[in-house]
Amino acid sequence: MTSPSTTLSLVDTDPAELAVDAIVIGVHSQTGEQDATSGLAGTLLLASGAESIAAAFDGKLTETLALLGATGGPGEVIKLATLGTVTAPVVAAVGLGPEPTGAAPAPETLRRAAGAAVRALAGAPRVALALPLPDDADAPAALRAVAEGALLGGYRFAGYKTRPQPSRREPVAEVLVAVPDAGDAGAQAEIARAQVVGGAVRRSRDWVNTAPNELRPPSFADSVADAAREAGLAVEVLDEDALAAGGYGGIIAVGQGSDAPPRLVKLSYTPAGGGNGKRVALVGKGITFDTGGISIKPAQGMWEMKSDMGGAAAVAATMLAIAALKPSVAVTAYLPMAENMPSGRSYRPGDVISMYNGKKVEVLNTDAEGRMILADAMARACEDGCDYLFETSTLTGGQVVALGKRIAGVMGTPELCERVRDAGDAVGEPTWPMPLPDDVRKGMDSEVADISQVNAGMDRAGHMLQGGVFLREFVTEDVAWAHIDIAGPSYHSGEATGYWTKGGTGVPVRTLVQLVEDVAANG
Repeated sequence: MTSPSTTLSLVDTDPAELAVDAIVIGVHSQTGEQDATSGLAGTLLLASGAESIAAAFDGKLTETLALLGATGGPGEVIKLATLGTVTAPVVAAVGLGPEPTGAAPAPETLRRAAGAAVRALAGAPRVALALPLPDDADAPAALRAVAEGALLGGYRFAGYKTRPQPSRREPVAEVLVAVPDAGDAGAQAEIARAQVVGGAVRRSRDWVNTAPNELRPPSFADSVADAAREAGLAVEVLDEDALAAGGYGGIIAVGQGSDAPPRLVKLSYTPAGGGNGKRVALVGKGITFDTGGISIKPAQGMWEMKSDMGGAAAVAATMLAIAALKPSVAVTAYLPMAENMPSGRSYRPGDVISMYNGKKVEVLNTDAEGRMILADAMARACEDGCDYLFETSTLTGGQVVALGKRIAGVMGTPELCERVRDAGDAVGEPTWPMPLPDDVRKGMDSEVADISQVNAGMDRAGHMLQGGVFLREFVTEDVAWAHIDIAGPSYHSGEATGYWTKGGTGVPVRTLVQLVEDVAANG
């Protein structure tokens, strides 16, 4: 199921003369003493880009917006009928927060503002954004942020409703971004890139938001494989027989409790001319639904476990973007997929599983299934050969406890973790490096196997770190690796905010694309 698409383009026409259904401008908040005439505390400041709109309102635009309740707070959207003062029938003022000193708003501020505005304007088929863009070296990042925010904020999952909803307005179909020169090659390239990356994030969201009865491992594998082949990627799909014959004990163990058998999907991108000689592996957790298995989860909130394949969805979508962007580095993705269900065939606490790399794992908790399927996939990636391995997964509730719903945890090779943090900061998907202490590994010693799957005392302390320590056992010493735990930021269960809509967020597609492009450029 695919969400409605949104197209992007550039325009350099005077914003006051644009033939669109609505035009978006930015406003800054400014605190101050109460105005004796209007009774308003503080004033609004128009952001750059809105000068001609303000002129059409005879200098009364900010006063009118303030009367309507505008404060300029981040993400606030106030709509105003123009009554013929400009060509567009509606002006939407989006808050940018306080005016930054001597600089344009940060890219993430613009990204969130564009997302909030485009979402608020659902029902308007054609919208223009006249937001402040710097005219210096920061201009490409700002333009990229505005374009991405518009695409992601305007996303809406197609859903399953059988009757039209009168109050449900259609998402914005076309977004025009106002720039000084619409013909500038650099600006055109940023819009094209944003369309690719934003489309990939939206595809990832679609997969995560799909009902779990419609996206079990075989159908998820088929959907990814079809999209990848259409994009020109090489595809290999291992079914349950091939997995058993190949020794993928972790994937088989987790998937054997379900009537829908597991899969491992391998996607490969080969750059023209062989690229720069480096090889990147991407691995994503694809648990299409997680009941916890025999160690069953509480019923409350279990419906969100349809999102436990968010890592695989993000990696698959990243590969679609890579196929379009064509970076000069080889990239291979490994997507282990399984459904963790309780049945007479389920794997049990106490089982000892032979993994792909030959290690024996003692199972203590069947709800720690993600690391089991990831370990097999990571071992396969190392066997195939790679210089960098980036793995992402909705792995632990401990990530949410430690870092909340917006910041992902990253563990692995210290230098690569810092590279992941830099990439995340650049695109507005923050991560925070976490340690892999020796005492956590000691707590996972097993009397009967090489390692237990979790802390032997079932201790929740350092829960996020236990996941990273376990996965480290399946990465060869010559490979730089990073495990990105997205349990919190991959799924947004609250009301829409900024460019995050309710449901799957698509994190960390943009970070992974940034990392691949960084390796392509810098090795």
